[in-house]
Amino acid sequence: MSGFAIHLRPVINSDIEIFFEHLQHPGAQQMAAFIHEDPSDRGAHDAHWSRLLASDDIIARSIELAMPDSDAVLAGHIISFTMEGDREITYWIDHHHWGKGIATEALRRFLAVETTRPLYGRAALDNGSSIRVMEKNDFRLLRQERGYANARGADIDEVVMVLEALDHED
Repeated sequence: MSGFAIHLRPVINSDIEIFFEHLQHPGAQQMAAFIHEDPSDRGAHDAHWSRLLASDDIIARSIELAMPDSDAVLAGHIISFTMEGDREITYWIDHHHWGKGIATEALRRFLAVETTRPLYGRAALDNGSSIRVMEKNDFRLLRQERGYANARGADIDEVVMVLEALDHED
């Protein structure tokens, strides 16, 4: 991860337009698979983020790269939320920044903010990169499920990963 430093900060309104731009990459949509029905609907995107940021249950952070001799770059976001009683995480990294260890480090830092355990994460079964990000942060495979993936227009296999509470032995 040479050449930049990773920082997490609260999401601000001007980030939402950039998140929308990140979402428009077809390869990223296919990789993530489980996205909104119409990722090109800017109004739905903005309404979704308005609901997220208004919720006391959501922890949302922007992933910013501090670049030497230039302005910071918004590389993505990471969020935790409650779904069906379970605390879950999700993240999105702009495709220009894939393969640089940014998601792994951002998740590591986020786990100091989101301390709920167990904590769950999901990924399409064929999204090995996202699965490795979670594994590098001590998530383990809990189970596989099938679900409808809007980006692929079909039911696909997904993994459910879990980060358990640390056992403290005396």
